[in-house]
Amino acid sequence: MIRLFLALVATAALPAAAQDYPSKPIRIIIGYSAGGGNDIIVRAMTPEMSKSLGQPVIVENKPGAQSIIAAEYVAKAPADGYTVLMGPSGPMTINPATYSKLPYDPVRDFTPVSMISTFPLIAVVSASSGITTMKQLIDYAKANPGKVNYSSSAGIFQISTELFKQRTGTDFVMIPYKGSGESVQAVIGGQVTLTLVDPPPVSGPIKAGTVRPLAVTAAKRHPGFPDVPTMAEAGVREMEVPVWTAFFLPAKTPPAIVARLQKEVARVVQTPEVRERFTGMGIEAVGGTSDELGRQVASDIAKWKAVAKAADIKND
Repeated sequence: MIRLFLALVATAALPAAAQDYPSKPIRIIIGYSAGGGNDIIVRAMTPEMSKSLGQPVIVENKPGAQSIIAAEYVAKAPADGYTVLMGPSGPMTINPATYSKLPYDPVRDFTPVSMISTFPLIAVVSASSGITTMKQLIDYAKANPGKVNYSSSAGIFQISTELFKQRTGTDFVMIPYKGSGESVQAVIGGQVTLTLVDPPPVSGPIKAGTVRPLAVTAAKRHPGFPDVPTMAEAGVREMEVPVWTAFFLPAKTPPAIVARLQKEVARVVQTPEVRERFTGMGIEAVGGTSDELGRQVASDIAKWKAVAKAADIKND
């Protein structure tokens, strides 16, 4: 009887809790280090979110293990709307394809909130490398098999570069980093030859002339980088790799809370200030629905599992 009473009380209190949401600070957990693409994207949104929601929106970086640490942390957090995962396509769709076992399930353990943005990856080399075209990079790699390397901080970058290796017949060795910002710095410093990375952490170095972009993984040229050819234009076929970022909550979060946060995300990414920041970083604002994001996750998991199997990529 006591358990039944407590359950009824909890059920009755749920709508009120959802109606009062948020009543305390919200934490957004990022599985990568500060200065990386996802970190930059979130921090462009949080001032407006804090103002509109009436509560501080705090960014917490929990880098490492291909964002597995962050994803597991949020999956096990209370389903009350106060712990949010900044879940890019890597941990949500690439990890399930490249790891045989994970401490979280991207479908079972999370409730999709909203897609935030989409963007292609950009292949860059050091401006001091002497490499100015994709053909030169491929020729250089083929002339130095096993002696060229690439930096990667997430599954999406690794699987995309492995796909690039298949398409070009090259043999780059992966060097792991905790964040895409660090991956870019490794290129600038000459520790690695190449990185395929998201636009935010590399747009500044491109403008500064410290890295040289060779191609984007999109079907058409990116408006933020109109002088950079697509992979197809650069001679690499079947290398279209769109990437996305999104917010997720723990499974069983009350629908009213999910709807409140989804509405807020969809509004914030379309504000002039945030859109301007996103455009400057070479990314496109989205702000879709929870159902749309859920379908995207399921579709991408199936696609990347097929790619990982063909490439024999296993990160266990």
